[in-house]
Amino acid sequence: WPTDGTIDWLWPAAERAGLPIALMAANLLPKVGEVAQRHPNLKLILDHLGRPSGVTSPNERWANLQEVLALAKYPNVAMKATGAPSYSDQPYPYRDIHDKLRQLYDAFGPARWFWGTDITRMPCPWRQCVTLFTEELPWLRGRDLELVMGRAVCDWLGWRR
Repeated sequence: WPTDGTIDWLWPAAERAGLPIALMAANLLPKVGEVAQRHPNLKLILDHLGRPSGVTSPNERWANLQEVLALAKYPNVAMKATGAPSYSDQPYPYRDIHDKLRQLYDAFGPARWFWGTDITRMPCPWRQCVTLFTEELPWLRGRDLELVMGRAVCDWLGWRR
């Protein structure tokens, strides 16, 4: 249904209403790009770092990384950095994904890259989901850290502080 036109009514309606849409769309990234281009005032959020669900090998987990990074060119596309620990094959602090996280952060920037956990399927406690971002990523500090850890998503969604 995402590619057969069934849902095409949603994009302009959400754009007119100012309603952001979050998508689990790892297998539909070209469609996300089309929608972002056709509806520049529609805010789209890629869930789970744009990772495909249900894959087990490290190569499969990041196979679409270049496609995900390409979506950063659309200013109306943001990313939830949810589930990060689950994409690692190493124990905390999950150093094998730090480079991937940095690439995504650099592409989307702190105003369009939102921390989250998806805690029910994480291989670690809540605290490590938080400290992965707040303590283990040396390039994420100060105002940028504040944005990623909550301020940016509030701004993106238009929530008043």
